[in-house]
Parts: sequence; structure tokens; C-alpha cells
Amino acid sequence: MSKATRATRMLEAAKIAFSVHAYDYDPDADAIGMQAADALGETPARVLKTLMVKVDGKPVLAILPSDKQVAMKKLAAALGGKSAEMMKPADAERLSGYKVGGISPFGQMRALPAVIEESAALEPYVYINGGQRGLQVRLAPQDAAQLLRAKVTAITA
Repeated sequence: MSKATRATRMLEAAKIAFSVHAYDYDPDADAIGMQAADALGETPARVLKTLMVKVDGKPVLAILPSDKQVAMKKLAAALGGKSAEMMKPADAERLSGYKVGGISPFGQMRALPAVIEESAALEPYVYINGGQRGLQVRLAPQDAAQLLRAKVTAITA
């Protein structure tokens, strides 16, 4: 497994402090984020998942703790939209340039609007996918929000 991905290169270019953590990815896990939290020995509140969502038909990123569910109405409202729906996996892969289970908000094919669940911003550090299945980057949530120009607000059910 390479630890140099588009995601890690974006973080390095932005001079953001981060560390890389590899774990044994289980493609059969019911919840990939929860499996990552367990493998890393971290609380699910600190291991964030990146969801590719469409708000009023436009692609956006929802970044939230792995043990939470996104509230589509809250997400849409956070971005001034009316409705939100999950993106089909094939569309998410094509648009992000990453495989499902390895989708990072960093280094995507094009910058997308992003929303980070506000509870994650209260953590001293978080893990976010590093652009490969089984690879997480650990960084300050404020650094992630700043780099992604993300809105930080409540988006969970």
C-alpha cells in the first residue's frame, strides 16, 4: 500500500500537520467507518466517514462520525438546498477519483462543497480517509475544515 496519495499530497502542499495510519480494510464490513475505528482502536466519534451526496442534484461532501447517520434535510438546509440524496457508488467513484471505502475529501478530482458535522469539530483530532482503502490520516478537525472550506454545522440525525 502506498502512503502517498492525492489526499496526502494535498495535505502536504497545504502544510497541514497530519499522520498516516494504515489498517486491515475489510470489504465485507457492514459499516466501513466503524470497522476502521475498531481497527485503529479509536472511538467512532473521531473516525469520520466521507459521504458523496447530491443536494438539489449537485455533488457535495458530508463528513461525519462513523457511528452517525446524515440527516439529509439538515444537510440540504446547511447548503441552502431543498433536498439531498446519496450518490450512487459508481457516480461517487467517477466524480471523486477514489474507490468506495477509500473516498477522501482531500485530493478529489474537483473541489466540492463540504459540510463537517459540528460534533467532530469539538474533537482534538480526527481520522479521515487518506485516499485508499485501509488508509486514514489523523489531523486537527479545524485544519480539515479550513483546507476544504467546509461549513461546520449539525448534519446528523
